[in-house]
Amino acid sequence: MPDYDYDLYVIGAGSGGVRCARMSASYGARVAVAEERYLGGTCVNVGCVPKKLFSYGSHYAASFEDAEAYGWNVDKISLDWKRLIENKNQEIQRLNGIYRNILHKHNVTIHETRATLKDAHTVIVGDKEVTADKILIATGGWPMVPDIPGREHIITSNEAFFLNELPKKVAIVGGGYIAVEFAGILHGYGAEVTQLYRGDLFLRGFDQDLRRHLAEEMQKQGINLCFNTNIVSVKKRDGGLVADLNDGSKLETDLVMYATGRVPNTKNIGLEQLGVEMKTDGSIVVDDYFKTSVDNIYALGDIIDRFQLTPVAIAEAMVLSANLYNGQNLVTDYVDIPTAVFSHPNIGTVGLSEDQARERYDNIQIYRSKFKPMLHTLTGRDESTLMKLVVDENTDRVIGCHMVGPEAGEIIQGLAVALKAGATKAHFDRTVGVHPTAAEEFVTMREPIE
Repeated sequence: MPDYDYDLYVIGAGSGGVRCARMSASYGARVAVAEERYLGGTCVNVGCVPKKLFSYGSHYAASFEDAEAYGWNVDKISLDWKRLIENKNQEIQRLNGIYRNILHKHNVTIHETRATLKDAHTVIVGDKEVTADKILIATGGWPMVPDIPGREHIITSNEAFFLNELPKKVAIVGGGYIAVEFAGILHGYGAEVTQLYRGDLFLRGFDQDLRRHLAEEMQKQGINLCFNTNIVSVKKRDGGLVADLNDGSKLETDLVMYATGRVPNTKNIGLEQLGVEMKTDGSIVVDDYFKTSVDNIYALGDIIDRFQLTPVAIAEAMVLSANLYNGQNLVTDYVDIPTAVFSHPNIGTVGLSEDQARERYDNIQIYRSKFKPMLHTLTGRDESTLMKLVVDENTDRVIGCHMVGPEAGEIIQGLAVALKAGATKAHFDRTVGVHPTAAEEFVTMREPIE
């Protein structure tokens, strides 16, 4: 058997790469990991962690307004944007250190430099070469910006976390969860936001009721939603930007942000030369055990075009490390993965949408409730919460839970356990609600709407 420097070499120290490196080392493997940007990957540095911090902060303006209805006098409110960025940066640096300490604690060698493949067992790391029995590619995704005139004036979510000041007017292009979240975040902080999407309605793939309800709520807040609209070019003018739209109109703004999708970060690593099979979008083709077309090279996370979610990458890493170094034969369970969108208001969802359920089941029942949150019975704020259950009528099993409203993600996490356990509508009905909460509505919806 060849004598390699490492049993496993991981390229990419994001959530999936770090978890696989750490767990593999805990099973006794000799492991090294390379990262050319920042430990923790997208989620920790320019993804879910800073975005959630921004989301928390952007709700305070509304909270200050609502506080008056509850007897508080809130005067002299002002925003120090630079302090927000500084505090966010400090927290990210703290998390970077935690990731570094975790790897060191498990005797994982860290190479904070670029790594590329020379051959199936050799990695070029900076100015040296190392060898490994198995190699894991976990390099994640990268924001995509179309090649339009004025592309140099456009930012992505990567740069949005480091803005020197809050722009007065923002144009956000895209219809996915990142676009929707930043529209709410920047509007919450006080920017005038226009969101443009080339389709009829954003958040394709989510339940239709959720999509429509969120659009209505965002418009009530004052966010300008422009569907069937796209930018064809961007020009710099008079200290700001002018975007030419596909309908011939122009949009004056201070910032243009694109959130039109992410592409697998697989170029120029050496995968093509080794014959690693990839799809046209650059995602790596793997089997159920994350093995690529090259026998000893593996891939997981955002680069394999399954689910671009941090917990999914971590689950995949747990499976791969256990299979490789702990004698197990596991596969990742992708059924009923819960997810949240930190829009304003939040979305939480697990299971099938109504349309998906109608395609797969002969008879379904829909339970839906729309109401004003108790918080706003005093504030008078025009905001409503939507909850929805999708039920297979033949078995009474709940196959979809959906919500738009405050803390939707927190609520859906518990319901995801229920769905995973095979809960029926009768189980929901027999559950005593926690009163007074919004969550109790999920166990008090008695009559189907159809």
